[in-house]
Amino acid sequence: MIYVWLASWQSGLTREQRDGALARRAEWQFPEGLEVLGEYWPATGDPAVVAIFETDAFPAIMELDLEWGDVFDIVCVPACTPEQGLQWGAEILARRGG
Repeated sequence: MIYVWLASWQSGLTREQRDGALARRAEWQFPEGLEVLGEYWPATGDPAVVAIFETDAFPAIMELDLEWGDVFDIVCVPACTPEQGLQWGAEILARRGG
């Protein structure tokens, strides 16, 4: 399944804490079991990090959240591609008679 992982800076972090998180990211790798499809750092605002990955291993998602929960407020939601959504949507509409 595909997931979108959104990480927003926690309020009240010091400059040193943010700088430390950047240094930590330079050395860190995503947990085993996640196939990373993309990682993006928007230029301004929140979220600060958007990661898109595919996995069937919930422990890998839990590891990701525990690793970064000290500096980020995290939201992780399942997602699908537009092609999947169109296919599944058509199937759902057909079942309900739409």
